[in-house]
Amino acid sequence: MFSKVLVVNRGEIAVRILRALEEMGIDGVAVYSDIDRDALHVKRASEAYLLGGATAAESYLNVERILEICRESGAQAVHPGYGFLAENADFARTCEEAGITFIGPPADAIDAMGNKTRARELMRDAGVPIVPGTTDPVEDVEAARKLIGDEIGYPAAIKAAGGGGGKGFRVAMDESELEKAFEGAAREGEKFFSDATVYLERYLSDPRHVEVQVLADRHGNVIHLYERDCSIQRRHQKVIEESPAPEWIVTPELRERIGQIGVEAARAVDYVGAGTVEGLLSSDGGEYFFLEMNTRVQVEHSVTEMTTGIDIVKEGIRAAAGEELSVSQEEVSLRGHAIECRINAEDASKNFAPAPGKVGSYKEPAGPGVRVDAGLEAGGEVSPMYDPMVAKLIVWDVDREQATRRMLRALGEYEIEGLKTLIPFHKALLATDQWARGETCRDLLEDKDWLETLAFDKPAAPADDDEEETVEQAYTVEVSGRRFDVKVIGPPMAAGAAAPANGSGAAGGRTAPKRSARAGGDGAGGGDTLASPLQGNVWKVVVEQGQTVEEGQLVTIIEAMKMENEITAHKAGTIAELPIEEGGSVSPGDTIAVIADTGDDEG
Repeated sequence: MFSKVLVVNRGEIAVRILRALEEMGIDGVAVYSDIDRDALHVKRASEAYLLGGATAAESYLNVERILEICRESGAQAVHPGYGFLAENADFARTCEEAGITFIGPPADAIDAMGNKTRARELMRDAGVPIVPGTTDPVEDVEAARKLIGDEIGYPAAIKAAGGGGGKGFRVAMDESELEKAFEGAAREGEKFFSDATVYLERYLSDPRHVEVQVLADRHGNVIHLYERDCSIQRRHQKVIEESPAPEWIVTPELRERIGQIGVEAARAVDYVGAGTVEGLLSSDGGEYFFLEMNTRVQVEHSVTEMTTGIDIVKEGIRAAAGEELSVSQEEVSLRGHAIECRINAEDASKNFAPAPGKVGSYKEPAGPGVRVDAGLEAGGEVSPMYDPMVAKLIVWDVDREQATRRMLRALGEYEIEGLKTLIPFHKALLATDQWARGETCRDLLEDKDWLETLAFDKPAAPADDDEEETVEQAYTVEVSGRRFDVKVIGPPMAAGAAAPANGSGAAGGRTAPKRSARAGGDGAGGGDTLASPLQGNVWKVVVEQGQTVEEGQLVTIIEAMKMENEITAHKAGTIAELPIEEGGSVSPGDTIAVIADTGDDEG
């Protein structure tokens, strides 16, 4: 077994892995970017090293620096978690060549399943049912138009070959939407996976997203841990997951069949470690198709842990170290029901717009059957540079109905001051008849009127008070890229005194945030002004000054927290002002464009 492991990630998954390592008696080493110096995962680790700048390319994707830290720290293995380098076959090979164990599947398995067209071909040849569509890349829009017209039909899904997590996934309901969908999927594939290749699938009407957790070791043992239902999604990204699927959706016979499909898929690529085989179940429950395989630990692994009692992260670490799985298929059993709500820094009332900001007070729910996997704490900062998920709330109870009640209770206890999250959305959706009936709830997630009822209250005017602020007595010192915590015993820092030289906060205790410093701003514009509803970077500007636009016409695409957000014209008229430019940044409330009524005198 390893004595020291480097966790190449951040946020809640880094904290989750570090906890598992600690319980296994393994030293956990953290890495961090410039803006993550005070992140929770850094404080959890026995050692922490600076990677580089704020962007992912400068930090969590900086392979050269990661290998350097492995040598400096003496780490024998790296755990990539999910995202970033988790499904990067080249990184896995580089680690192997450097004599460092990659905690995950072999590079060849990542290659095989990472390219969705290759994976579909492999699964088809292995006898695993796949969604009707292409197994070869589609070169251009014209080729797609012909294939859809002759073989697939509308609606059609256009998917990036290297995509995942909802990235590079667009749907064309009819031919008029094909070009936009094709270009969008290719663009996201290039941006997030360095591969603009796309393929086509039949878009199934209101299917359920049902996946199976698999575990495999180097000794030929492959097992499944039964299914998860992840049908509650926005923008093709999951927001609520449960294990098992509702009993009236997945019968015991179907459960066994789905599990066997997962095992066969893993065997087909000589898989090792924890992975997930995702599938689509037709709305009538009659057909189940392979969708893709995620060659890593999943965000929603937690619900399966709650219903099986098996620690999936630890099993993956053991498998990477060459040990056998601790359980056989016969020893795996389901008990009760678990639900997970993703706590994203998003405003559901604004079509799930990212909402980064600073956290004020913070209090997690507790009590029987409640688990929180979080990557934030009081005083923390949620950056627009990374994924919007900041925590996961997981509950368990004896059945789905009681688990739902427990989740509603726990959501009511969860307090995150100063940050807009999906907590109100989760509370509203789990109280609906649609959820109780086990529906996919797509009608609600696409209903802008319903979403707007979840709008946050306007922040109250700041109250004047003369209370002294508490000050930090502990500081972080960074020496040659390595982080140390130092406590200083003394009086509070005098007003106007200099902050710590490295600009980081303390390891223990923080200055209490003033109410006026709360993250806020709804980005609302008025009259002719189209204001930004979120903070992010301008990815593309598709109009020009002086151009006439219709209400609802696309004006710009803003990238925030790893999501593309299309900003459309709020009225018809002429673009009188266009102060944004591609590559620039915007904050909530910034003017994107001024749209004057056509014919207005601009002089």
